[in-house]
Amino acid sequence: MQNWQGMLSKNTTDFTTAADLTVHSVVNVKTTYPMNYSNQYYDPFRDFFGQRQPRQQEAPSSTGSGIIISQDGYIVTNNHVIDNGEKIEITLNDKRTYTADLIGKDPTTDLALLKIKETNLPFISYGNSDNVKVGEWVLAVGNPFNLTSTVTAGIVSAKGRNINLLDNDPNRGLYPIESFIQTDAAVNPGNSGGALVNTKGELIGINSAIASNTGSYTGYSFAIPVNIARKVVADLLEFGEVQRAFIGVSIRDLDSKLAQEKSISELKGVYVNGLTTGGSAEDAGIKEGDVITKIGDVAINKVPELQEQIGRYRPGDKINVTLKRNNQEKVLSVLLKNKNGNTDVVEKPKIAVISALGATFEDITDADKKKLNIENGLKISKLGAGKLLSAGIKEGFIITSVDKKKISTTDDIKTTLENKKDGVLIEGVYPNGMRAYYGFGL
Repeated sequence: MQNWQGMLSKNTTDFTTAADLTVHSVVNVKTTYPMNYSNQYYDPFRDFFGQRQPRQQEAPSSTGSGIIISQDGYIVTNNHVIDNGEKIEITLNDKRTYTADLIGKDPTTDLALLKIKETNLPFISYGNSDNVKVGEWVLAVGNPFNLTSTVTAGIVSAKGRNINLLDNDPNRGLYPIESFIQTDAAVNPGNSGGALVNTKGELIGINSAIASNTGSYTGYSFAIPVNIARKVVADLLEFGEVQRAFIGVSIRDLDSKLAQEKSISELKGVYVNGLTTGGSAEDAGIKEGDVITKIGDVAINKVPELQEQIGRYRPGDKINVTLKRNNQEKVLSVLLKNKNGNTDVVEKPKIAVISALGATFEDITDADKKKLNIENGLKISKLGAGKLLSAGIKEGFIITSVDKKKISTTDDIKTTLENKKDGVLIEGVYPNGMRAYYGFGL
């Protein structure tokens, strides 16, 4: 009995160090939506991070989690936590609160990058999701049910899971990457965007979804591998847009029926079902009927695994692809391309500023200036759907400054806002003399 107890004690995993290293680096993310916001479509994430149930006259909002990844205030979370939001509020574990700027987002991986103006923040170090093994212990850190800094434990149940959760719409340029880490660590509404860490306290995934018929945890949760997140974050910081690489193949999982049909001797790899004309694979000499077994040094056995590996590269990168053709192994060098079929950097689309504001403007008269005791301004003569209406601004409002810069013409607004990536502060006065201030994100 004593020997058994000694062995049990020796093999017991200690989670306290990992919890202590990470709990202060996970934040609460509250997203506020425009008063007229309504969800017109079924949202598969809705139950995961909480129903939007505003009190009367209050703007609708939802909550989730985020992860501080640098001491100067960069935070990664899920795109679905902040998507369509008007204001993003961050609350740290020590209860300090900040308004976050949205640096960029990527619906194809369900990731978003935020920034708060603060320094010397605790942050989580990146791990390597390629090294994660099925059966190893992990911690999920987040804010379920608005209970801050909650830690749960479980094991990695599987890797490379595709649960068909993200939008797949080539017409809108949406080619999702789903290669989730599946765990049985308990997560609930509010955990979305929180951290999945190993017992060293290293970030290995971003909690994103649950498999549930009830909206609450019933056994399995899914996290985006951190190696994907690292690449998305780096792209958003450098380019403002994710630089997505494509190999140019149509692929399917290899099973015994297909292997027998195609006289393939081993059930390892993914089957090349077709090629994109002029794509990277065709240029490199990959052929229909090949079986891809490795990307670089990483073994590939499922479609999501190949998508995950390619998703970590940029157009213009060269990779080695190991494949089998007629049961003979080949290694080919492949130059990856972007969605346009070249290796150029994909620029972030510029916002049509005036159109996004949703307003028609007119010059103010000298009488207006004298009556309201102002030197400059631009009057909103008509207001439709757009950023200004969502922010609560009414027709007749005279904008005197945007981000502390004086406004007199629509060109002034365009010049001030055309390269904005974060929050906007508008100051002005109503015809009755009431001064007002409004903030929103572009």
